[in-house]
Amino acid sequence: MPRLYNKKSGALLGTVSDSDVQCLIDVLEEEDSKDVDYFIDLDTADILEDNGASKEMMQLLRAAIGASEGIDVRWEK
Repeated sequence: MPRLYNKKSGALLGTVSDSDVQCLIDVLEEEDSKDVDYFIDLDTADILEDNGASKEMMQLLRAAIGASEGIDVRWEK
């Protein structure tokens, strides 16, 4: 299963489904075809949720964002 990491700290946020990774790819902007990292804030989390991201991924993203303005996340298989 794909894993989401805090890009800055390298901390594992949790595992997500392949369909969640596809949601990230489909909804968010990549700089190139090999891009696997994204800046996520609460507004972006809402957009992902509105576009079919799983409840589980949304819980871990919102927990990781916490009271901050947002975080950079990356995924890998």
